[in-house]
Amino acid sequence: MARGFSIIFAASVLLVILGICRASRVGICYGRNADDLPTPEKAVQLIQMHNIKYVRIYDSNIQVLKAFANTGIELMIGIPNSDLLAFSQFESNANTWLKNSILPYYPATKITYITVGAELTEAPNTTAALVVPAMQNVFTALKKAGLHRRIKVSSTHSLGVLSRSFPPSAGAFNSSHASFLKPMLEFLAENQSPFMIDLYPYYAYRDSSTNVSLDYALFEASSEVIDPNTGLLYTNMFDAQLDAINYALMALNFKTVNIMVTETGWPSKGSPKETAATPDNAQTYNTNLIRHVINNTGTPAKPGGAVDVYVFSLFNENRKPGLESERNWGLFFPDQTSVYNLDFTGKGVVDMTAGGNNTGSNGTWCIASSSASEAELQNALSWACGSGNVDCSAIQPSQPCFEPDNFASHASFAFNSYYQQNGATDIACTFGGVGVRTNKNPSYDNCLYATTGGKKAIVNNTTVGPSKSSSSSPQRSYWWTQHLLVAFPLFFLVLF
Repeated sequence: MARGFSIIFAASVLLVILGICRASRVGICYGRNADDLPTPEKAVQLIQMHNIKYVRIYDSNIQVLKAFANTGIELMIGIPNSDLLAFSQFESNANTWLKNSILPYYPATKITYITVGAELTEAPNTTAALVVPAMQNVFTALKKAGLHRRIKVSSTHSLGVLSRSFPPSAGAFNSSHASFLKPMLEFLAENQSPFMIDLYPYYAYRDSSTNVSLDYALFEASSEVIDPNTGLLYTNMFDAQLDAINYALMALNFKTVNIMVTETGWPSKGSPKETAATPDNAQTYNTNLIRHVINNTGTPAKPGGAVDVYVFSLFNENRKPGLESERNWGLFFPDQTSVYNLDFTGKGVVDMTAGGNNTGSNGTWCIASSSASEAELQNALSWACGSGNVDCSAIQPSQPCFEPDNFASHASFAFNSYYQQNGATDIACTFGGVGVRTNKNPSYDNCLYATTGGKKAIVNNTTVGPSKSSSSSPQRSYWWTQHLLVAFPLFFLVLF
């Protein structure tokens, strides 16, 4: 093996050994606010058919818990806001709930998380005050049963938990939530539980389309937004939102608390004013999201970091109130047919004929110049697989693009991946003069070179987006999106 690639591979192995890198996970939210859904047993069969291993539900419905028994699927279950008063007042209520609703089905049903309450910043203040005592009582009940290390306790949040999110490095929690947020973060840190957040770039685009590029929201932008404080570059809103949470946690010295995205997605249908709610955009967002997560791309502030993500939602839910989009987040119709195709492995390719949100690279690829020296290729390859955020797993040993085992071949694959990800422009194929464009597809055998590039995009001044209402919480207003847009009006662009 060439020395440069050996160094890269050895570094990757070291990161795994140190526990810095772990595999990201992609799950699905199984909401049931509908009157036309298939039985839980059929829903589980559908989930298994698509090889989905992680599922979030919003209560502890007995029929649902039974349906997941002996499937190996890891389940996140919820305690709704309406139950917080009872759970917070008396520890005995948590004990009884655990005894009657969880223990009879565990461990056949593989429960790994319990969410106590949902998006408390959108609920009345009196409800928010109940969440930490309720979490503590649930944790105590689990500890008595010897399950506190196997089942983690947390609570979900919307981006309304932040008072500031632009630039991402200035992310800060809203001080008005300090009364419950600080003790909650202390609880999470002490018990190694994740901070759970629901992220929805769709709403930021829908409510501020003049300030937010659709391509930026869909992971398709060919321009990069610069955080002026750190110099970090952002190519999609999801990362910017996630890093705003990262920095908010760091500002309060909760650096060890991991973040889990418990809801994200894109609707496939909307009201006449919701023009971005289409099957094509939903497919594009979720496909790019899954690739981004599965590849352990991380975020600019935490490159290479793993983040678990749950896509909302399994089915369209016809009983949800609000605009048309609220009832059309599902990957499947109630009859179990697909709303659009989605590959949960992250290896699939978006159907370029399905919609108008992707543009091809006009039949061009970027490869290593035949006149480049090994030293030049080594430096360029190291950059592409490092700072360039290219997924280089395909050129590791035993992977489809490892052979032929030389710098030219490995660099060509990495160069092209970067080129396609960054608009398929001349500048994206320079690599210090050792990259060249070609009209001949360099794919061979099972080594497939990427062929899709993002459209040109103008990205403006938002990293935030309001959360959507989940199956267990009411729809709410999104006034604070516009407030944040006005409060932080500067973004800097680097166009490729």
